[in-house]
Parts: sequence; C-alpha cells; structure tokens
Amino acid sequence: MDRIPRPLLLLAAALGALLLAPTPLVAEDWPQFRGPRGDGTWQGPRLALSWPEAGPTVAWRRPLGGGYAGVVAAGGRVYAMDRQTAPREVERVLAFDAESGEHLWTHEYPVAYGDLDYGTGPRAAPTIHDGRVYTLGAVGHACCLDAVTGKVIWSKDFVREGAELPTWGLAASPLIWRDLVILHPGLRPVGSLVALDARSGVEKWRASADPAGYATPIVVEIAQRPRLIAWTPTNVLGLDPSTGEVFWSVPYPVTYGVSIAAPVFHGGLVFVAGYWEGSKAIRLGDAPAEATLVYEENRNLRGLMSQPLVKEGYGYLLDKGHGLICFRLENGEKVWDDGFRLTPRGRNPQASLVWTGQGDQVLALNAEGELILASLTPRGYEEHARAKILEPTWAHPAYAGARVYARNDQEIVAVELPLAE
Repeated sequence: MDRIPRPLLLLAAALGALLLAPTPLVAEDWPQFRGPRGDGTWQGPRLALSWPEAGPTVAWRRPLGGGYAGVVAAGGRVYAMDRQTAPREVERVLAFDAESGEHLWTHEYPVAYGDLDYGTGPRAAPTIHDGRVYTLGAVGHACCLDAVTGKVIWSKDFVREGAELPTWGLAASPLIWRDLVILHPGLRPVGSLVALDARSGVEKWRASADPAGYATPIVVEIAQRPRLIAWTPTNVLGLDPSTGEVFWSVPYPVTYGVSIAAPVFHGGLVFVAGYWEGSKAIRLGDAPAEATLVYEENRNLRGLMSQPLVKEGYGYLLDKGHGLICFRLENGEKVWDDGFRLTPRGRNPQASLVWTGQGDQVLALNAEGELILASLTPRGYEEHARAKILEPTWAHPAYAGARVYARNDQEIVAVELPLAE
C-alpha cells in the first residue's frame, strides 16, 4: 500500500482538530429595547438547566445612577442611561467595554425634573444603529451620538418644541425604520409621534394629536407593506411609517395614561395590555385601513410594564392579580397561571421576559433582581434555575454573547450565563 503523502496527513490532522474543538459561542447582540428584533426574542447559546449554588459568575460591576432605562449591548460595548443630581442635575449616556467593564465615555446634559413622579432617572432604553446611539430622556431631550466616541451628532429638546410630558416622563425608546428614527414625544397640537432623519435629525413628519404615553411603537409588515403600530393613552394607531399618515385608530382611553407595554403582533393580531382596562386584540387586514377589534379582556389579561411574549398562537403575560398567565391569543382565553411563582404579588408587578432561541425556554429578570431560566408552554410553567444578580430593579436587561447586563439605581452588572456542556 502506498504511503499517504505528508501534506494530506497534515490536512487530515488539522480537520480532525477542528471537528473536536469546542463550538464557538455565537449569540446575538442586544441593540435596542426588547432585543435585536424588538419583540422579546434572542438567539442565544444553549444554557445549563442547573446553576451553581452560589449563582452565576459576576464578570464586573460598575456604579450607576438612578434610572429605569433598559441596558443595550452591541459591537463589544454596553450602553446605559442615568441621572445625577450633584454637583448639578444631569442625564447621562454611558458606554462600557462589554468584556472588561471599562468605562469608555460619558455624554451628559443638564435637566430639570422638578416634580416629575418617580423621578429617579431616564426611562427609555437607548437604540444602537449603524454606529450611532439614539436616546430619549425623561424630560424631552433626544440625542444621536457616535457609538464609539460619544460625540454628539445631533440633539433635540422636545419640550422647547412644544412637547407635553406625561405624568411619569417620556419612556418610549427610539425606533429605527429605514433612514428614520421614530419617537413618541407628545408634541402639541400635533406630534404625538415624530419621525426624524436618523443621520441629520431633520424632521420628516409629525402625526396624531394624541398625548404621549410610555409604549415603544413597533413596525410590522402585512401584505408586503410596513405598518407603524403605536399605543397612546387614548388610541391604538396604525400609521404609514414613511409619511405618518394615520391608516386606522381604535379607541382605548386608559386610566392615568398608562399605555406602557409595547404592542405585540402575531398571526395578524395586534395585542395591547393595560393595567386597569385590560387587553384588546385587533385584527389587521391586507388593506392599510383594515383594522377590526376582535376582543377585549379585563379579568385575566391586565398587564403593566412587563412585555408580553407570544409563540405558536399562545401569549404569556404578567397579570396584576394572577401572576404569569398563559392565554390563547386568538380569543384571550386563559389557559393557566403560575400562582406568582415567577415574581411576587405586588402593586406594580414587573418581570422582563425573553425567548432564548432554545425551544420554549425563557430568561426573566424579575423586580427582585432575580434571573430565572424557565420553560413556557400551554402545559404550564416549568422553572429550571434562579439566582439573584442585583438588588430590585424595573429596568430591562440586555443579553449578548454569554452574558446578561442588568442595572438598577446603584450599579450596572455583567453576569456570565451558565452554559450547557
């Protein structure tokens, strides 16, 4: 038998080593509120179902000021917002190195919260897009910053332009659509929603005389045509994201203006959930103006800040009176509740919920600062692991690589997610 040439032996050895090497970690960044698609889904690594007794490893912690604004992570950097009151009152945008936690830059600007209720700090998560950071502060300041340096590209003061602040300040995160950034500042008399050129900040359109609420709008596509869906304190709206033209409006006045959780779109239905008035589901048709109220539910589907999740025709929502609820999205029928296992009963229940990309598994950060890995199916709630990673928080965390980045009013923390072997 002929001897195998040495180059072929070396090639075979290299291929064998490659096949035996550990699979590299591949996971998405978290560049905006509710994740890469803005819908609570994340394609993450396969996670261990049991975690160390002492909890996941903390990679780093850094001090941070007050705020409810969620964390975002993209391009090896982590971004957060806060408010400082000394030596002067300012809102800040901060960037950290995702791996080491090194503070990279800070952009700050003066603010005056006055008697703003729950006035700890900013509410809206930043949005990262095309090398820029877009932010909206609690009292109307919008910024576009260079994501690497923090240099100001453009800025706006919406209160100076006529915005009327809601009771708890502006909270809707900037939404990028094509070359526009869409904001929800509540300009009067018209301008509940405003679109700016994302690069220059030049205004492109204003729409709706509704007041500002707290819910981040979404863009969906039906019959190959985009629709902007927004929930204000008085209506659920469908608009043309290119022009701001209002296609349809379904009345939904809510107590204290608390339109908070972003709308959900699944299977042709727009779903919104309110704390006092409950939920509405709206069926959209192929024509832009087709929108039909399918049902209203006010016994089991009364959400507040927590963003609902949907999968395969079922929704999962944190209800104020029952805890986590599973329901049929098509008719609002309750399937089960978890008896407040995910997060304790409270006046303002809160837990962020994110699909991990691993079947029916979700990651949740509850109001107690506990990180939870669970499975959600129509059969029930199954908890796999739980660990406290920081003190109480309402802010949404970011997931990127094999880490979760979370914050409260004192710190931002990076925690290693336990991976399956």
